[in-house]
Amino acid sequence: MAISYKNLFALMERRGITKTELQKKLRLSSATIAKLAKNEYISMKVVEQICDLLKCEVSEIISFNRGLSKHLILDMLLEEKKMQLKNGLYHQTQIKMAYNSNRIEGSQLTEDQTRYIYETNTIDAFNEAANVDDIVETTNHFTCFNFMLDSAVDVLSEKIIKKYHEILKSGTSDSRKDWFEVGDYKKKPNYVGDMKTTAPSQVQDELARLLYNYNSFENISIDEIVEFHWRLQRIHPFQDGNGRVGRMIMFKECLKNNIIPFIIEDDKKLYYYRGLKEFENEKGFLIDTCLAAQDIYKELVSYFQDTIV
Repeated sequence: MAISYKNLFALMERRGITKTELQKKLRLSSATIAKLAKNEYISMKVVEQICDLLKCEVSEIISFNRGLSKHLILDMLLEEKKMQLKNGLYHQTQIKMAYNSNRIEGSQLTEDQTRYIYETNTIDAFNEAANVDDIVETTNHFTCFNFMLDSAVDVLSEKIIKKYHEILKSGTSDSRKDWFEVGDYKKKPNYVGDMKTTAPSQVQDELARLLYNYNSFENISIDEIVEFHWRLQRIHPFQDGNGRVGRMIMFKECLKNNIIPFIIEDDKKLYYYRGLKEFENEKGFLIDTCLAAQDIYKELVSYFQDTIV
């Protein structure tokens, strides 16, 4: 997605401000002025300084061109991430996905607390005790989401899946247990709900088969992505963190295949759990839950797409 500063220069002309005056008033380097002239990215800090000087909003001086890329939502998220744009689609997605995915797994942090951590990188606003793991796993989720975006178009692989787990569980109390493998497969058998999962000795082979079959599809729809998620949860390759890894994969694969991604919200977790439990006999429960979540994210994307020209 290309960026354009034509609106900036038009506003400067109306205000009677030249490039030279802009450079002097804000003490900008010649390189920054050259980037503006060539429609190249500059730091968000400089953009905000320009807005302060011109008394305008960011959206008034910057426009985007979708170009020919088919990964429209991925492009939006990557460019906002690169710009460190506040309160856009990327910003809101980071908060909503970290809050809901962690909450489903038992985190006690509220969405407001998650937002505060993301926006300020502090926890000073908390008026009650908070679990350290909840905080660590929240910040880890922000990092993992960034890694996911940067590798979204890559073929889904064992390496990527393990990396998600490594990022999500690093620095937690689990990571200090001798038997817990951060970024590697489980050593001890575990359950998902009341269902047995793949034995530790068979995880690598089962996951390799799952990835081979999934990556062999010529065209991938949301149905294949959801089924992959169910099969991954049945394998349950890691000692803990499988749900968060799996939901991150679904978001990635939607972006890669130009499908509207989705965030399973905490208040829908019972439908989500039911869908996982019943999937083998009735796929519709889980798929419908994901489609309903997709509709919610679609509305969020549509809201922010209104600012793109």
